[in-house]
Amino acid sequence: MDTQTGNATTPDGTRLAYRDHHAPAPDAETTPDSRHPPLLLLHGLAGHMGEWDDMLPLLLADGHRVITYDARGHGASTRRPPDMTRASAVRDVTTLIEELSLPTPVTLLGQSLGGHTAFLTAAAHPHLVDSLILVEAGPAGPSPDLPAEIAAWLDGWPTPFESFSSAAAFLGHEAWARGLEEREDGHHPRWHRETMLAAVADLAARAYWPEWARVACPTLVVRGARGTMRETEMAEMAEMARRAQIRTGRPPQSPPQPQLQSQTLTEVIEDAGHDVHLDQPRRLHAAVRTFLAARNTR
Repeated sequence: MDTQTGNATTPDGTRLAYRDHHAPAPDAETTPDSRHPPLLLLHGLAGHMGEWDDMLPLLLADGHRVITYDARGHGASTRRPPDMTRASAVRDVTTLIEELSLPTPVTLLGQSLGGHTAFLTAAAHPHLVDSLILVEAGPAGPSPDLPAEIAAWLDGWPTPFESFSSAAAFLGHEAWARGLEEREDGHHPRWHRETMLAAVADLAARAYWPEWARVACPTLVVRGARGTMRETEMAEMAEMARRAQIRTGRPPQSPPQPQLQSQTLTEVIEDAGHDVHLDQPRRLHAAVRTFLAARNTR
């Protein structure tokens, strides 16, 4: 595996830390990039790009080029950016695609807030996105209680954690603990509370069903059986896509030329909570692999 690390700078000056992973070419004539669209992975609120480490070797073994990055306000990216709106998160995706000169369209795989960013990007820039995989992410809302709920969750972290093991035990996964910053007095989060609350302010104010209706690419929606995404939300997402196909013969606002659009597919991963990618990385990979393999054989 060849991994390149770097920083991309957005139009508002925010620095985005990223890792660009390339799988070895299976032979001299076939490169991973020529067989599959690049995969851009988007983590959730208060997380970091290392959350994808368990799935990364599996995706690389399938022949994908995989890009992970720390969202603005998270990890090694700018901790206090000037803008934390949903629109700024979408601009970050397009910035990475442009600065890394990724062959487009790409596949976006996002969990929670990262999945929300992924489908907003597909709605706003359909020419950039080949397909979507949304994990515990959808357009439902508004959620006026969300900022208070997030504040209570963050305030409940007993920081600084005295050790890596105590952080992993409290947070539920070693991946979460790996995102902390070790200092003399213990392990600290690599984000600021006010920035995290700003990241969900838009979600408190409105729903995003109109944007979902504009998504024109094949999509897989994954829900953890013990997760926080409501079954009714996932079902409505699939139903909206089905009705659009019946009405127009193609997804809303899709270009007139033929394309490989199909209905939105859904899958529930057993024994998984909101962090499906951490609870059941191999099962999630199997679902992703099946979905993308069907895309590549059409």
